[in-house]
Parts: sequence; structure tokens; C-alpha cells
Amino acid sequence: MRQLLVLFALLTCQACTDESSVAIEELPVPAASGSAEPNLAAGLDGTVLLSWLEPAGDEHALRFAALAESGWSEPLTVAQSDNWFINWADFPSVVPLANGLWAAHWLQKTPGSVYSYDVRVAFSRDRGLSWSESRTPHTDGTHTEHGFASLFPVADGLGAVWLDGRKTAGADHSDPAAHDTGSPDRGMTLRSAVMSGDLQLLADQEIDPLVCDCCQTDVALSSTGPLLVYRDRSPDEIRDIYISRHVDGTWQEGEPVAVDGWKIGGCPVNGPAIAARGELVVVAWFTAANGTSRVKVAFSTNAGESFSEPVLVDSSKVLGRVGVSLLPDGDAAISWLKNISNGRAEIRLQRIKPDGTSGTMTVVAETAAARISGFPQLLATEGALLLAWTDITESEKSVRSARIAFDAL
Repeated sequence: MRQLLVLFALLTCQACTDESSVAIEELPVPAASGSAEPNLAAGLDGTVLLSWLEPAGDEHALRFAALAESGWSEPLTVAQSDNWFINWADFPSVVPLANGLWAAHWLQKTPGSVYSYDVRVAFSRDRGLSWSESRTPHTDGTHTEHGFASLFPVADGLGAVWLDGRKTAGADHSDPAAHDTGSPDRGMTLRSAVMSGDLQLLADQEIDPLVCDCCQTDVALSSTGPLLVYRDRSPDEIRDIYISRHVDGTWQEGEPVAVDGWKIGGCPVNGPAIAARGELVVVAWFTAANGTSRVKVAFSTNAGESFSEPVLVDSSKVLGRVGVSLLPDGDAAISWLKNISNGRAEIRLQRIKPDGTSGTMTVVAETAAARISGFPQLLATEGALLLAWTDITESEKSVRSARIAFDAL
């Protein structure tokens, strides 16, 4: 159903004994049929935006809506093109920054192969009514992969991090495995840049010389500065979750959030998620170390300098694709996808306390287990959690969203 409603469902968790009767308020999304790849973002002024991609004739459009008390606003379009790289795991965003500046990013194809594309960034100073021309935060000019970007506010401008394939130039990009090399001289790198609101590049940095090729990055703002999480890659193919802290204008060398020891000879396409408030930080991630698929979470009370022992959230038929947010009382809310049957999956939500105590598990929605369902998005706003996802049925694909009160968990 697309109308605003309150759903009361008795939901049973097969992996635990808890049951939950939870009120879920569905927020209809003003997106066209065929929409997908949602992203949620909150500004320092409390503005909350939901963005997505939707078909526009032979093109794709990046559209967004702002959250109001009554639900999502009428949508606006950032840009549209028939030359974008459309990928279930590498999605665009529209992000409120600071001092009235908003930014958007999308992925544009470049000559070379289907895996050759650039990050494009544009700005708005009138709350998305109009947008600047776009430019890339990278200047290498190689026809390689640039994507999985995260945007965040920096002073009066924009900080961006992304996976950068400039060192893979010359590889056979018609086959993604051909440049999937574990050599720091030829592998995927993690880079950053700072851009001013007039599209000037102010700084750039290589953060890590070798990372997993296609796992999402994520950034949160702590009291000490931005924190970045990503899936690292060692030359002997250990692909664990790392964190880098932004100190005195420079990203520090990444360190493991936890040592899972997941050795895998290819990208799992399953990045981590991070949330922060003050010096309290929480990171959630997926791992299949030792052949067991698991969702884990770990907390830090010193702005990411060190983390607690990981808490196991779920280890039964999990697909990962995690989200995480911090609640007002310091607990975390974790979302993830869990395989059920017949190609279907549940989007699950659970409260986890910093001491590892778990609350009641809640099933928010059901969607396809296949890649087409993408990555559900979780965000804590004032008074409630927001969840956005791509709903897949036999007849259509569309973006949906729901609002869940904190005390419902």
C-alpha cells in the first residue's frame, strides 16, 4: 500500500526467541515506478533528504525529497542523463552540508569499458531548486573506476572519499577480475578531496594504497572530526573493516575495527556503516570469515581510537548490506538483510546496547534477496528512525520508506 498508514505486525524471529509487536509508519515516497538506489542524508541543521534514481525515458534522473512532518516533499531533480553508470551497489547521493550548501554526486561513464566511470559532484545554494555544473573530485583523467563515494561537510565546503582505480589503468576493464590485483602498485586505492562551494579543489590525498574493489565507504562526524570506514585489502587477500580518522586536515593510516581475518579472493560487495555522536562511535559490518556469514557491530567511546570486542548481531542466512544509527540514549540501531526463502529477504532491525545487550528483533519489510534490491538505508532523525529500501515485486521495482519510533525498539 502506498497511502500513509500504521502497520501493526506480530513478527517472529527464527534466529532468536524474542517477538515484537511494532508500529511502523510507512512514508510514501514520491518516486516513479522503476525507482531504486535510495540514499538518506541529514544536515547539520536537521534537514533530512531522501534521494534515488528513476527512469526518465531513455535516461535516468537523480531526484530527491525533503522530510517534513507530513512526510516527503514534492520531489526535485538534480540532473539526468543517458550516460550514467547505473549499478545496484554504487548509488548516488544528495547531501545537506553547512551554511545552506547542498551537494549531490552521481556516476558518469567514460570511454574504455562498462567499468570505466567518474564521480561527478554538483552544488546547490537554494535548497535544491537549482544546481551548479558538475566536476570530478579526482583529476587523474584515467578511464578507470571511480566510485563508492561518501560526501560530508568540511568548513564551508565538501569533503569526499571514493574508491579510485587510477593505478589499474591499462588493465582489461571489460573483465572486472582482470584488474582485481592484490598489488599496492596496481590495485584499487582509497582517496579523498576537499572542494569549495564554487567547485574548486582545495586538497586531495591517497588514504590507503590497496582496498577492496567494490565495497561501499561511509563517513560519520565525531567531536574530533570525520571518521571513515571501508573494507581494506591486504596483499594476501584479507578483507577486514578498517577505520581512518581525520586529524589536523589529514586522514590517518587505517586501522582494523576488528580482526575477522576474512580471506576472500574477490570483492564481496558489502561495505560497512558508521554513526557517531560526540566521542561515541558505532560501526556495523558483514563478514564471512571461516565460512560463516555474520553481521557484527562494535562501539568506541574515544572517537574511533579503539573499539570494544565485536557483538554478533546475526549469523543465520544473513546477506549483510548493513545500516547503523545511534539513538538518543547511546544505543545503536542496526539494519541488515536476511535470506528467508524463494529468493526473498527480510529487512531486519535491532537495538544493540554498548555493553552488547540486544533488544527485540523487528522485521520492517520484505524484498528480493537478489542484488537488484540494493542496500537499505537507515538514519536516526529527531524522534524516530527512518528506513528506505528498494521494494521488489513481480510487477515493479520502487523505493519505499518507513518511520519507526525509537521506543518501538
